[in-house]
Parts: sequence; C-alpha cells; structure tokens
Amino acid sequence: MLKKRVLVVDDEPDIRELLSITLEQMGLEVVTAAKLTKARKLLESEEFDLCLTDMKMPDGNGLELVEMVQLIKPQLPIAMITAFGNMEVAIEALKKGAFDFISKPLELMRLRSVVQSALELDNACGEHHHTEEFALIGKSSAIESLKEQIRRVARSQAPVLVSGESGSGKELVARSIHYLGSRANGPFIPVNCGAIPTELMESEFFGHKKGSFTGAHQDKQGLFQAANGGTLLLDEVADLPLLMQVKLLRAIQEKNIKPVGAEEEVPVDVRILSATHKDLAKEVRNNLFRQDLFYRINVIELQVPSLRERSDDIPLLVKHFLKLLAQKNGVPVPEISSSSILALQKYSFPGNIRELENILERAFTLCEGGFINIDSLQLNGTNQHESLRDIKPDLNDFNADRVTSLDDHLANMEKGILLAALERNRWNKTATAEELGISFRQIRHKLKKYGID
Repeated sequence: MLKKRVLVVDDEPDIRELLSITLEQMGLEVVTAAKLTKARKLLESEEFDLCLTDMKMPDGNGLELVEMVQLIKPQLPIAMITAFGNMEVAIEALKKGAFDFISKPLELMRLRSVVQSALELDNACGEHHHTEEFALIGKSSAIESLKEQIRRVARSQAPVLVSGESGSGKELVARSIHYLGSRANGPFIPVNCGAIPTELMESEFFGHKKGSFTGAHQDKQGLFQAANGGTLLLDEVADLPLLMQVKLLRAIQEKNIKPVGAEEEVPVDVRILSATHKDLAKEVRNNLFRQDLFYRINVIELQVPSLRERSDDIPLLVKHFLKLLAQKNGVPVPEISSSSILALQKYSFPGNIRELENILERAFTLCEGGFINIDSLQLNGTNQHESLRDIKPDLNDFNADRVTSLDDHLANMEKGILLAALERNRWNKTATAEELGISFRQIRHKLKKYGID
C-alpha cells in the first residue's frame, strides 16, 4: 500500500522536524515547505492526503493557504497550527474551511488525534450503516441545500450551531454530521440542556469523584468523557444557566475537563455540536447568553427549514412514516388519498416534522380498511395558517368498498363537501349556507350532526 502523504508548512525548522518525525512514526510520508510560495506550487503539482500549516509565514499567513485549498482541492483536509491562546485565529481558520486546529506548544497526543481523524475522512462516507438511518428525507431545494451543507461541515471538526423551529429535525441534522464525518465510529451523545437541574449540571457534564458531595457514592463519568472520541450535541443550548456557560466555554477551549471533587484535569477529544430553536444572537443582546460562548459554538451555523418551507417533501415524508408505522405494527402500509396529501401540504405545521409524525400515527390508528382519508387526519380542529378551502373532496376518500353502508358513504361525502365549503367561506356559516343552498338552521344542524366545531 502507498503511504499517505502529508504536506507540512512552517517556517521554523524545529517545528518542521518535530512534525516530520512524529508523522513518519505514524507511517506517513512527509513533504515540508518553509514558505507559502513553495506550498502553493506543491499543492498544484502533487497529491496529498493532509496539509498542516502554521499561521504566520514569511510571505503571508496560513489563512491564505486555507482559502486556496478550498478553491482548488476542497476535499483535502487542512489543519491550522496557531499560537497558544489565539482562539480568534483558530475560529477564523475553521470558518474558512480548515479541518481543525492545533495550538503551540504542540501536544503530540493532540497532533496524532487530529491527523488520524483527518486521514479517516475518506473512509467515513458510506462505510457506516447509520448514515442511511439518519438521512434527511426530501428532495426540495431547501433540503438539498441543507444536505450539501451537512456534507461539507462533516469533513471538518468545527463547532456547528444547528438552528430551527421545534420539531424541524435539528437532532437528525446533528446525527447526520456525526455519521458522515471522521468520528462516525465514536459515540454520539445528545444532551437536552434544559432538562438537567441546575445544581446537577456540573456533575452531569464533567462527572464527579466519590464523596465529592452528598449522594456521590461512587465515581461518575460525565457527558464529555462519555463522548470522548465522538460528538457531544448540546440540544437547547440557550437554556444553559450563565454560570454553567462559563465552565462549558473553558472545557471547549481547553479540551480539558475537571470532574467535581477531582484535583487533576482530564483531557477530552470531543466535537461540539449545538442546537436551539431560539434566536441565540438575540439571547446574547438580552444578556441571557454569553457572547464569548456564542462566538465559540457558532463557528458554522446551519439553518434547518421548517416544514412549511419544504411542503413539496411532505409526500415523501408521509410515505416514510407510514412505512415505519406499518413495520412497527406488522401490517401492510396503508393507502392515503391524494386529497389528504394536499391537505397536509396546505397545513401550517407549527410543530413541524414531529407534528406530522404524530398526525400520521393518529391517522394510522384511526383509519379503517387500511385507508387514510381527510377525516382520519383530524386537521380541521387544529390551528392553521393556510386553509383547506381549495381542496376538492377526493372520491377515494369516500370509496364505497371501505364503508359499512350507503348511509355512511353519503354522510362522509356530505361532511367533506360541508368542510370544503366552510373553508372557502372562512367558516362563515351564513355565507356557507347560501353557497350550498340551504338554510342557516339546516347548516347549524349539520355542524352539530358531524361534530364540526
């Protein structure tokens, strides 16, 4: 097998030698450059599996090289070597597309970890069975754009903030990033920051030693240690109390944690992903979220579209959820009428995909004869931005083979026509009665008969 090749760009001979020795011990072929000019020529003329570059160079800076790599070889992982404590430069490098960063003085364990992760990127995609399980369903332009963003950030170790409405699939996006990246074989640990009692937060995140407080009967591993070598998702990160935000920021920056009651810090190798349905920038302006932590976790932001913004994906999502429900219950996949699909596409979905899943589960339970119609969805009693007034009753909804009698069949048809007319007239009973050619008293009777509120 050919050795994997690494390009090391640094103007300090001692650093180049240290990096060369360490990487060669890992079985890698090393090529070095002391200037950006030479590095550019090498990148244009030769193939490499990884590039390590210092920030300050005699003829420019490493950020320029990061930008060049993104233009000519976007699949090549490039890691930035930064001065100790220069977090601003490290974050800027990550924003420009760097895979990760390493601070001086170089810690060889950290260096090996970054190199190993970068070299595993080519094997990450497609090798892991989890990727299909956590794939995003849909072909709309909004979701295709999000998929492309996910593929891009999965090749980095940069912290990502996933924003979007409740129920829009933020955790699924985070899982996709994890399983498409070099940490796919490591753990994925999601934690709901709003669900942990304030007094237990430090222990939950960092662990504790036996006897460190009342009730600490044994050593406990924290979430950071549980996620070591993998990904930690801080779900609803906006709900973190300010005191915990300070401690979390330090753990993220230093890549070390200190369990409650411990004397020594413990190194951790964790990628941080965060998720929130709140406007985190607004939380910062209102002094509810620390600006330095916001700056640190929001290196890259992904916006998950609401279901309203991707209504074209609803037929595919419906098919997917009904298939899962059928498999779970050991029955054939139910049919669903075209007017039911149209009704779902016109519904506002304040609860997004989570609400769609709940609606379909209810309809799956209530439907008769393995057929879902508009009545099974029970959308008419819910809050909607868009109405169903343009939906014409689908004759499949009232298929005589699926009802017990002619009376049931006619009642279903009458109810569907009545609902459609009410929607067209914005639920004005007088206008609806006029349209249908019946009296106001008759329409009141029919509303009561069919339980329409």
